[in-house]
Amino acid sequence: MRAVRQYEFGPAENLRYEEVPDPHPGPGQVRIAVAASGVHLVDTVIRAGVARGPFPLPELPMTPGREVAGVVDEVGEGIDESRLGRRVVAHLGMASGGYAELAVTGVGALHELPADLDPAAAVAMVGTGRMTMGILELACLTADDVALVTSAAGGTGTLLVQAALNAGAAVVGVAGGPAKVERVRKSGAHIAVDYTAPDWPEEVRRELDGREVTVAFDGVGGEAGRAAMDLLGPGGRIVLFGFSSGEPTSFTSADLFRRGLSAVVALGPRIMNLPGGLRALEERSLAEAAAGRLVPAVQAFALKDAAAAHAALESRATSGKVVLLP
Repeated sequence: MRAVRQYEFGPAENLRYEEVPDPHPGPGQVRIAVAASGVHLVDTVIRAGVARGPFPLPELPMTPGREVAGVVDEVGEGIDESRLGRRVVAHLGMASGGYAELAVTGVGALHELPADLDPAAAVAMVGTGRMTMGILELACLTADDVALVTSAAGGTGTLLVQAALNAGAAVVGVAGGPAKVERVRKSGAHIAVDYTAPDWPEEVRRELDGREVTVAFDGVGGEAGRAAMDLLGPGGRIVLFGFSSGEPTSFTSADLFRRGLSAVVALGPRIMNLPGGLRALEERSLAEAAAGRLVPAVQAFALKDAAAAHAALESRATSGKVVLLP
């Protein structure tokens, strides 16, 4: 089979597309003929050789990728052959191996794909979608909220905009650059603002015309995350789910006390320990997509162009969830 391999940590150019032996499932496992593989910002961090949070650096050489969708084409010992031919999606967990034409995983990781959900969308929902479900669980959105979403043209941001609209909230979407702002506007956000403009918080205030942000969803961190937090009205809440800028949003307990704010980190143990765990979040995410309530934005690259996909993601030149197609 063809797969993307990495032999040393470093830049995107270290990802090589080459021929490797076909993998075969062991006991309790299945093999998936991959139709789509997910690419995550964490993949680029690991590729560069940076250990972050719960993501330790893997042994090299390796094939990156933690999310795949496709068709079961081989089963291991103890697995009923009725699994063969089924359309499935799986999150591979901490294991690697997704950027390939064939991937192996435990049968317990599988979700059968609804008939009208394509593999690229399923890959987006089993990873990015499950995070979105966890974020929403902690945010407790209502129709009374004014929700601000940073990186609103990204994979998670797009879903958060949709979910906030579904809840009846007023939605402010901020994104980097005119093209992304236009995508946010087309996604239905009531207000769409370019956070690369130095006065973007003032533009948000003008557009809100006296209303105040009640909940900020921040996956960017750094200056943008802090600006989003400063837009919160008294009693507002910020939900932190990443820092694509390279540094988390900085604040102190005094900042929270001053305006009665609350902050929750929707990553790692906080999401993993929600009732039902990650499996339940995956099921809910896929169900939302199958019902048409959440529609992931997807940007596809060919599997052989994984290095280009990483470079585009790192330079913030992508919109939506990045996927690789064999």
